[in-house]
Amino acid sequence: MSANDIRKNFVFKKEIAEHLEELAKRDGKSMTTIIQELVEEKYQEISKEEKLEALYKFAGSSNGDFKDLKVQDIKAMMGEEKLKRCQS
Repeated sequence: MSANDIRKNFVFKKEIAEHLEELAKRDGKSMTTIIQELVEEKYQEISKEEKLEALYKFAGSSNGDFKDLKVQDIKAMMGEEKLKRCQS
């Protein structure tokens, strides 16, 4: 463990734990590495979706006149959407 590592304990259903063990053995990786890669993959997927949503909102927000829309406004909209998803 390095100074940047944080220990977390998880409880898995038996079948999921077996799947995790199988994936780790198949790929020659630790179970921790498998979990880290899956979490990062999902995080990147969500990040791409949020960026696309912001782009679509930006592109469809007016008739082409964006002089009143700032990057900060787009970031704020993205933050509000992220907050809504976390609350639901």
